[in-house]
Amino acid sequence: MTPTDHTSATKAVQVTDLSVDLGGRPVLRGVDLQIRQGEVLAVLGTNGSGKSTLIRTMVGLLPAARGEVKLFGTPVPRFRQWRRVGYVPQRLTAAGGVPATVQEVVSSGLLSKRRLFRPLRPAGREAIARALEVVDMMDLRKEAVAELSGGQQQRVLIARALVSDPDLLVLDEPTAGVDLHSQGIFTEAIRQRVARGTTVVMVSHDLGPMDALIDRAVVLRRGRIVYDGPPHASQTHAHVHPHVAEDESGWLS
Repeated sequence: MTPTDHTSATKAVQVTDLSVDLGGRPVLRGVDLQIRQGEVLAVLGTNGSGKSTLIRTMVGLLPAARGEVKLFGTPVPRFRQWRRVGYVPQRLTAAGGVPATVQEVVSSGLLSKRRLFRPLRPAGREAIARALEVVDMMDLRKEAVAELSGGQQQRVLIARALVSDPDLLVLDEPTAGVDLHSQGIFTEAIRQRVARGTTVVMVSHDLGPMDALIDRAVVLRRGRIVYDGPPHASQTHAHVHPHVAEDESGWLS
């Protein structure tokens, strides 16, 4: 099977004629995208272009108005192997407002592999320790997440996404507003996953230290893909004309 074969067997993600509406407004329209297993894809575009909507639909957090998304060949509504997918949302308090330690938040990434309220097995404890070490948070594992800096909280979310040893990592603005030290730790963690063949889909305004890892970039504008190709050539497509304003849905205001 060649790398250009478009059968589902070689695809981590398949997006076909995808349209998504939010609050009665169109946000994505007719999006087609295929992501090969092991590929590192950057999703670029201005605010309101539909980047976060695309990846939230990709991981089943938003419904499609039309079209479909498949993960590893299975339509998202029927997909059950969520342990194969790690998702890092935009920056937020990792504990979601509930008092929790770093270790407790990271362990929640294993819920798809064990029953709720069942004690962790040794393998689970080892997976948590490995994930914390990768993001350099082992020494803070007993600290309350709410007391951490923004960069440290983001590293906790990354550890939670890594703990199940996923085949696909989906990252929404993972380094936005994060200090340079945390960016470096994050980039090294992703580099290790990429070396093991993990597929990575990352939304970003500025690739920064991640730039060297990117195989391909797509640029969204007003809910449609306007560029799909080498990452460095994407920069001329990633900005709308300065005199054109967009509303929050990505359509012209």
